[in-house]
Amino acid sequence: MLVIPVINCRDAKTAGINIKKAAEFSNWIHIDIVDGLFASGVTWGDPSVLRGLKDEFPNMHFEIHLMVQEADEAARNWLEAGVDRVIIPLETMKDPGSILNEARRHAAEVMLSISPSTSAENLIPYLSSFTAFQVLAVSPGPSGQKFWAGAVDKVRFIAKSRPTAVIEVDGGVSLGVCHSLSEAGATAVASATYIFGSPDPKLAYKELSSC
Repeated sequence: MLVIPVINCRDAKTAGINIKKAAEFSNWIHIDIVDGLFASGVTWGDPSVLRGLKDEFPNMHFEIHLMVQEADEAARNWLEAGVDRVIIPLETMKDPGSILNEARRHAAEVMLSISPSTSAENLIPYLSSFTAFQVLAVSPGPSGQKFWAGAVDKVRFIAKSRPTAVIEVDGGVSLGVCHSLSEAGATAVASATYIFGSPDPKLAYKELSSC
């Protein structure tokens, strides 16, 4: 299982500390961008910081999870800045073809995300054009929420409908949950609290990686 540490922070100092910790054991970082409109709260991060992060951590891959109202515009800005993967919510996406073309132009990937309240069947029109999907297992916004068990069925649906897809689950992932998701067909999990809330983040990361 690919495990991606999540940076969900309100300030640059905390984000920097967690990114440095994660760089000791992971070559992927997931940064949550929350605008206070699509989801509650506002988090640190904008496209102007990405170049500096890529220079500081040259072996790191960055995925940006956009929990924002103007998702198309935000996605273009992050793709232009050089992100490896942008995660865009189905609920606020306006022009999927344009975003996919922009991603191809920058040799990046687009992952399509759905919130707990959105049915997995809503992804059907996009299964042939997108290669990666995220099942959000908590309400969009802050970390530390409890895992929503219905996410497992969504993963199973996507895996059956699009067997070659990258399927990431984000939110409330524990070791037991990770095993259930793996069995359902998930290929990646994104984790904030389980990793950074642990006294040994590296060990927590390794535990999740083993599922």
